Amino acid sequence: MEKIRCLIIGGGPAGYTAAVYASRSSLAPVLYEGMEPGGQLTTTTVVENYPGFKDGVDANELMNQMRAQAQRFGADIRRGTVTKADLSQRPFQITVDGEHEIEAETLIIATGATAKYLGLPSETRFRGAGVSACATCDGFFYRRKDVAVVGGGDSACEEATYLAGLCNKVYMIVRRDVFRASKAMQERVFATPNIEILWNCNTQEVLGDDTGVTGVRLVRKNGEVFDIKVDGFFLGIGHHPNAELFATWVQTDENGYIVTEGKTTKTNVEGVFAAGDVQDPKYRQAITAAASGCRAALDAERFLLEKKNQ
Repeated sequence: MEKIRCLIIGGGPAGYTAAVYASRSSLAPVLYEGMEPGGQLTTTTVVENYPGFKDGVDANELMNQMRAQAQRFGADIRRGTVTKADLSQRPFQITVDGEHEIEAETLIIATGATAKYLGLPSETRFRGAGVSACATCDGFFYRRKDVAVVGGGDSACEEATYLAGLCNKVYMIVRRDVFRASKAMQERVFATPNIEILWNCNTQEVLGDDTGVTGVRLVRKNGEVFDIKVDGFFLGIGHHPNAELFATWVQTDENGYIVTEGKTTKTNVEGVFAAGDVQDPKYRQAITAAASGCRAALDAERFLLEKKNQ
């Protein structure tokens, strides 16, 4: 049984930043990266809104640099996936890859949230080349161009209105004849002149070539198939927080996001902290995830110090 003072689960901006701070605080952190080292950010290409890079930075390079920085301060970063967790008492019992047993004095959950996709092969083909699940991240690349947003809830309406401020035209692809979004969000969409709503439509295929997305093939409820020309295809059908493994013990909201205490990263389980998109349904940015990773490491350090002085 391996004993660890500070265990970090998740290899995105939140996890790597937590590892930097925990290492500098002499917590000897161990970080397991899971199945997607670098996190959701690596599904995009160039990141232009992360501070410190005036010309933008390649997403994978940014994550590699964060990882290397944490390692430079002594973080033990490992490949592996946590497959079982028992948070009923401290030290917490964690199993990695179904066999390696760990006892952790503190735990930082930074497992992120996964964007929901339609599951189309063409959608996968053009991911990062015109297909995106983050308008705030990638919208800048489509200034004065035509784009499509799929979805009828608050997420889709928010993405569409944001893109409308950048793009020439925004098509909203809605599979029903009404929105699921709140009335306020619907009114914002209806009041935006360059948003065109395509009701009762489903996406059949994302069209494109070697340059990226060139259009979308849609099918109406009555069976009519037609194409629209767009340069970008944005998913607005929500995100899924990767918190199921801990939900037996850690409080989550109605959408599965881990609930944290006030402005801290504390969960309802003493010694367990959550950082990044797994506890943030609102902002979902690399910079906010990194900031919460910093807070989680500082919260863990203070927790251990308080326990030591008791």
